Amino acid sequence: MTAPAAMLDLTGRVVIVTGASGTIGAGIAGRFSAAGASVVAHGHTGGLGSPDGTVRWVRADLTSPGGPGAVLGAALGEFGRVDALVNNAGIQTRSSLADLDDADWAEMIDTNLTSVHRLTRATAAVMEVQGDGGSIVHIASIEGRQPAPFHGHYATAKAALIMHARAAALEYGPAGIRVNTVSPGLIDRPGLADDWPEGVARWQSAVPLGRMGTPEDIGDACVFLCSGLARWITGVDLVVDGGVLTRPTW
Repeated sequence: MTAPAAMLDLTGRVVIVTGASGTIGAGIAGRFSAAGASVVAHGHTGGLGSPDGTVRWVRADLTSPGGPGAVLGAALGEFGRVDALVNNAGIQTRSSLADLDDADWAEMIDTNLTSVHRLTRATAAVMEVQGDGGSIVHIASIEGRQPAPFHGHYATAKAALIMHARAAALEYGPAGIRVNTVSPGLIDRPGLADDWPEGVARWQSAVPLGRMGTPEDIGDACVFLCSGLARWITGVDLVVDGGVLTRPTW
């Protein structure tokens, strides 16, 4: 794995990454660690293995009222401060809107939106007290701009994340806190081509840069947005999709 550019040196920064036990989250945590940051990596359930053996792990249910506090408390207890937060934890389920019941809708909104708001609010409050700003990144999706069949509830939550980040950028900007979103396209994972061959083939034929994304592609975008190079960037949705949204549809 190549390291991020040397100018993106985050040594001394403390970064929380939620959902870090998943494919994309592990890539994000690994890129921050490679850039020199101290990483507090959150996972909901088992499988908490560090990308490089140096990440501080914490397990919590972010949909519970105490979950965000547990994650933030772990960061403050270990490092005494927090400089950046990447809200990556989420779920993606399939259902037509006609078949989507209240419980499944609530699970999607609670997991992908409400938990993000709770942790963002708590983390921003700490950053305000610290007094030297900070950076918050929500991991949204290109489906926040272009819905896919049977992903209506997911696309709705991701679109709301994009607007939540813009609203947070407006309100927290005076404290020097920047809030942005990263919207990934299709990210490769082991077994994806076997599980969804038709979808992967359609993506490969449509994407201008000729490949699926990697977790490191998303991680590098997050590192950039949390670095000094992005010091005047806030309220922005950074699409990282290999150019697929240049097509009318894929």
